[in-house]
Amino acid sequence: MTGLHLRHWPGDADRPALALHCMMGSGSSWGPIAAALAGRIDLRGFDMPGHGRSDDWQPTPDGPDYHTAVTRLAAAMIDRPLDLIGHSFGATVALRIAVAAPEAVRSLTLIEPVLFAACPDPAQDALDARMAALLDEGRDAEAAAAFLSVWGAVPPRIGAAMLRQIRLVAGTGDALRHDSARILREGGLEQIDAPVLLIQGAESPPVVRGIADALAARLPDVGRAVVPGAGHMAPLTHPQQVAGLIAVNLDRA
Repeated sequence: MTGLHLRHWPGDADRPALALHCMMGSGSSWGPIAAALAGRIDLRGFDMPGHGRSDDWQPTPDGPDYHTAVTRLAAAMIDRPLDLIGHSFGATVALRIAVAAPEAVRSLTLIEPVLFAACPDPAQDALDARMAALLDEGRDAEAAAAFLSVWGAVPPRIGAAMLRQIRLVAGTGDALRHDSARILREGGLEQIDAPVLLIQGAESPPVVRGIADALAARLPDVGRAVVPGAGHMAPLTHPQQVAGLIAVNLDRA
């Protein structure tokens, strides 16, 4: 698509990497982590449609859903095996790429992938239902506040961008809750031969651990790590610790 804002933190040209951010975030979140990695990887990223400096998401009746669109944008940036890193929604996109093209991934670092289909959770179902009801009533700010109360780092000021983005969040249900992309299909995770690291915050919602448990049980080469004191937004609140864990997984590849 046009109007996609690209980001680049130069580093070792022989170690290309791609990082995918969370919903209601932007590619800028990887800046402190890239700085901490000090050029060890040549890190690229982008602001997803409707986020950061990229143009708004413009769906079409016969076009792809948001998850598929972002996956295609990310895949188009891969021309040789690389280190793939994702957070939250971005981690589910990274995992989808690794399942579809395991040969394209040198290492895979997943920070709290919110693939709820791997571990159905009544609390998340209730949150999704509440958000849907609020959006149906045009109460977008309340829907955004409800979402961020669980998945945010600090209570933000709900601005115009977040009011647009909360409808993107609500539209990801088929991909995240129902696995419309079939990321969890039989034999899919099992064929990822790159080293995988699953990172979670110690203070994150319980479903995060359940998802990680479900994924780890099927991945051939997987490590687990917990960031003390962190919640879901660990890349923003604890970038040094997250960068250190990413470096550990880079060493494994």
